[in-house]
Amino acid sequence: MSTLVVFKVGIIGSGNRGKAHARAYAFSDEVDVVACSDIDRKKALALGGEQKIPRSKAYVNHKRMLAREEPDIVSICTWPGSHAQIVLDCVESNVKAIFLEKPMAPTWGESKKLYYACVDGGVILAVCHQRRFAPIFIKAKELANDGTIGELHRIEGYCPDLFDWGTHWFDMFFFYNNDEPAEWVMGQINLEGQEGDSVFGVPVETHGLSYIKWKNGVYGLMVTGNDSGGRCANRLIGTKGIIELDIFWEHKIWGEKKTGPLVRVLREGAIGWETPELKYP
Repeated sequence: MSTLVVFKVGIIGSGNRGKAHARAYAFSDEVDVVACSDIDRKKALALGGEQKIPRSKAYVNHKRMLAREEPDIVSICTWPGSHAQIVLDCVESNVKAIFLEKPMAPTWGESKKLYYACVDGGVILAVCHQRRFAPIFIKAKELANDGTIGELHRIEGYCPDLFDWGTHWFDMFFFYNNDEPAEWVMGQINLEGQEGDSVFGVPVETHGLSYIKWKNGVYGLMVTGNDSGGRCANRLIGTKGIIELDIFWEHKIWGEKKTGPLVRVLREGAIGWETPELKYP
């Protein structure tokens, strides 16, 4: 007879994302959220109260939480500027796994630093790219790979910035293309007229272009900026059709905001667009 192993979880960053992580853990019998921390004690106490964590286990200092509670798994839900150091603290505290909110860090150097710290320390690192589990993206991947639009040729994405939203679209590009390795990448950003635009305290571009070629011959193009012009969130172009997601996504058309279907398909020889049915759990 097997005995269920329950892993202890600690949450670092007890705001909205920390609460979302804690609520998700509550669905599993294999984990138990035993402690939380936040530099704002009120937020730590609020999350603790929601999850019935004793007040003594709602910390202001995450290092103290790590030392006293010895969690197996840690969710890091703070702003990106603190990610690298908190990951290093978790590795030093011998946690088994880290679930890190995206973006990984403000810079490529910090991202590599925290990643290799986990590799060297034998710690499992997962970054929160949950869109792979949403029905809209699952359906798009299915249609892109079952011959509906022939052979996948190009993937397009449109969003406000590379740093925050763009990280999701890069992940979805790889998802649609079955995590095929990239052959090369090109990128350019424009900061002119930025006027202090930032996300999580990190300056972001006015416009940006990212171009990718994967080893299987599929290409990817991401256009970023508040006027990226895509009229949808993602577009998948095949040899025999097109798939679009979130039509007119957050764009103002003819002076008013309009939205269309979550997913639509234009097949070769079809009279018009089709709207496939989505399956929700």
